[in-house]
Amino acid sequence: MSNKNCSEKQEREDTLLIIDDDEINREILYHIFAPYYVIEQAENGEKGLDFIDANVERLAAILLDVMMPGMNGIQVLNHLKESGVLDMVPVFLITAENSDKVMEEAYQLGVMDVIKKPITPYIVLRRVQTVIELFQARRRLSSQVRMQQENLLAQTEKIVLLNQGMIEALATAIEFRSEESGNHVRRIHDITECMLSKTPMGEGFSQEEIQDIALASILHDVGKIAVPDSILNKPGRLTPEEFEIMKTHTIQGADLLDHIPQLREHNSYRYAYDIARHHHERWDGKGYPDGLVGDEISVWAQVVSLADVYDALSCKRVYKDAFPRERVLSMIRNGECGVFNPELLSSFFSVEEELSKLYVKGEM
Repeated sequence: MSNKNCSEKQEREDTLLIIDDDEINREILYHIFAPYYVIEQAENGEKGLDFIDANVERLAAILLDVMMPGMNGIQVLNHLKESGVLDMVPVFLITAENSDKVMEEAYQLGVMDVIKKPITPYIVLRRVQTVIELFQARRRLSSQVRMQQENLLAQTEKIVLLNQGMIEALATAIEFRSEESGNHVRRIHDITECMLSKTPMGEGFSQEEIQDIALASILHDVGKIAVPDSILNKPGRLTPEEFEIMKTHTIQGADLLDHIPQLREHNSYRYAYDIARHHHERWDGKGYPDGLVGDEISVWAQVVSLADVYDALSCKRVYKDAFPRERVLSMIRNGECGVFNPELLSSFFSVEEELSKLYVKGEM
């Protein structure tokens, strides 16, 4: 690797630190990640912490072994948690340990993922790179995230305490990558909240639960982080093969959310996971990925599904122009975009006039 390339990577905060007492393991990881990151190595926990203290701003991620002489991996994690580094840099535990206790303790401390030895190069590369991309998107878009936090998630102090930065960064990364503004997730949030607050679809939910679901709705498309740009931003109709790849964003999104330990502590997690996986299911069972039928689809996934269709039809996308309001309502009513719960449709049309005010000129 040239000095020029190394310099460019350091400017992009693309340094990856490997902490492992086994030189062979370090070399294996080095060869997997060296084409993509500046690699630094530490042969024990103490040296690893010294490097982190002096270079935390350079770090894209830390790969940490568990079993090391002196300070082991769990002890290193405790230090990183106390110093706040785990909030800034994703840490991956690389271990041959099969102990559930070790994995549980690591996740409780805040490790992003536990990767078992022997490692499979292309799998560990993809898992690490996906999380690094999310963390770097959060850094690059910090100012936009703060602005959208004020507009989207300032309803209650509870939402502020739910680590808005992480949740909004995930959603914003997808919006900017798919060449859409953050207004899409704001509208999905507002439509979901309105449907659950002002129609029979929200019966039985507390106001706090409705806020949790609305917050979770903005993560519905987080799995698109794994969809290639050539498909995500294709201006024309997708081929059948491309559409099959696009459909995987539902499973990819649920899996991604399941691998963020901090999010699993939030009340919104169970809604976010279900919405990410099932917002393309349809009432007649012809949706994806699981082919759920009728009430097998949760109320919150049904609401977000219709909100997503309504917004997509109402706004310009890379592959189409916005449809007039009358045409949007006709397409939804006639099932041109899939079959929806009749009660859901009735509730939607009862508040659609209010929802239409979200689509002012210049916002579409």
